[in-house]
Amino acid sequence: MPSHHIAVAEEPRDPGTEQRNARVGLRLFWVYLAFYLGFVSVNAFAPSVMDTVLAGGLNVAVVSGFALILGAAILALVYAYLCRKPHGAAR
Repeated sequence: MPSHHIAVAEEPRDPGTEQRNARVGLRLFWVYLAFYLGFVSVNAFAPSVMDTVLAGGLNVAVVSGFALILGAAILALVYAYLCRKPHGAAR
Protein backbone atom coordinates (compact mmCIF):
# COMPACT_ATOMS: atom_id res chain seq x y z
CA MET A 1 0.00 0.00 0.00
CA PRO A 2 1.52 3.36 -0.99
CA SER A 3 2.35 5.84 1.71
CA HIS A 4 1.06 9.37 1.23
CA HIS A 5 3.31 11.85 2.96
CA ILE A 6 3.04 15.56 2.55
CA ALA A 7 6.30 17.44 2.67
CA VAL A 8 6.09 20.41 4.99
CA ALA A 9 8.66 23.14 4.66
CA GLU A 10 10.32 24.03 7.93
CA GLU A 11 9.86 27.65 8.91
CA PRO A 12 13.05 29.66 9.01
CA ARG A 13 14.33 30.29 12.52
CA ASP A 14 14.95 33.80 13.71
CA PRO A 15 17.18 33.86 16.82
CA GLY A 16 16.10 37.42 17.66
CA THR A 17 12.43 36.46 17.63
CA GLU A 18 13.12 33.32 19.64
CA GLN A 19 14.97 35.32 22.30
CA ARG A 20 12.19 37.92 22.45
CA ASN A 21 9.55 35.19 22.82
CA ALA A 22 11.62 33.55 25.57
CA ARG A 23 11.83 36.88 27.45
CA VAL A 24 8.07 37.39 27.12
CA GLY A 25 7.48 33.85 28.38
CA LEU A 26 9.76 34.33 31.37
CA ARG A 27 8.09 37.60 32.33
CA LEU A 28 4.67 35.99 32.21
CA PHE A 29 6.02 33.04 34.20
CA TRP A 30 7.20 35.44 36.95
CA VAL A 31 3.76 37.08 37.01
CA TYR A 32 2.08 33.71 37.47
CA LEU A 33 4.67 32.61 40.02
CA ALA A 34 3.98 35.71 42.12
CA PHE A 35 0.26 34.91 42.23
CA TYR A 36 0.95 31.25 42.97
CA LEU A 37 3.37 32.10 45.79
CA GLY A 38 0.74 34.41 47.24
CA PHE A 39 -1.78 31.56 47.17
CA VAL A 40 0.68 29.13 48.78
CA SER A 41 1.78 31.69 51.38
CA VAL A 42 -1.79 32.34 52.50
CA ASN A 43 -2.35 28.58 52.76
CA ALA A 44 0.86 28.14 54.77
CA PHE A 45 0.74 31.14 57.08
CA ALA A 46 -2.94 32.07 57.34
CA PRO A 47 -4.96 28.98 56.43
CA SER A 48 -8.06 30.26 58.20
CA VAL A 49 -8.37 32.92 55.47
CA MET A 50 -9.04 30.15 52.96
CA ASP A 51 -12.08 29.05 54.99
CA THR A 52 -13.75 32.44 54.61
CA VAL A 53 -17.04 31.99 52.76
CA LEU A 54 -17.71 34.50 50.01
CA ALA A 55 -20.94 35.51 48.31
CA GLY A 56 -22.35 32.51 46.50
CA GLY A 57 -21.33 30.08 49.22
CA LEU A 58 -17.83 29.38 47.91
CA ASN A 59 -14.82 29.76 50.14
CA VAL A 60 -11.66 31.71 49.32
CA ALA A 61 -9.71 28.50 48.62
CA VAL A 62 -12.05 27.44 45.82
CA VAL A 63 -12.31 30.91 44.29
CA SER A 64 -8.57 31.56 44.42
CA GLY A 65 -7.80 28.08 43.06
CA PHE A 66 -10.07 28.62 40.07
CA ALA A 67 -8.62 32.12 39.65
CA LEU A 68 -5.14 30.60 39.39
CA ILE A 69 -6.33 28.22 36.67
CA LEU A 70 -8.12 30.99 34.80
CA GLY A 71 -5.08 33.24 35.22
CA ALA A 72 -2.84 30.59 33.67
CA ALA A 73 -5.17 30.31 30.67
CA ILE A 74 -5.26 34.10 30.27
CA LEU A 75 -1.48 34.35 30.48
CA ALA A 76 -1.20 31.61 27.82
CA LEU A 77 -3.48 33.65 25.53
CA VAL A 78 -1.46 36.79 26.22
CA TYR A 79 1.74 34.91 25.38
CA ALA A 80 0.24 33.58 22.15
CA TYR A 81 -0.89 37.09 21.22
CA LEU A 82 2.43 38.76 22.01
CA CYS A 83 4.48 36.09 20.22
CA ARG A 84 2.38 35.77 17.08
CA LYS A 85 3.80 36.59 13.70
CA PRO A 86 3.10 40.12 12.56
CA HIS A 87 0.32 40.38 9.98
CA GLY A 88 1.79 40.06 6.51
CA ALA A 89 5.10 38.64 7.73
CA ALA A 90 7.00 36.48 5.29
CA ARG A 91 6.56 32.76 5.84
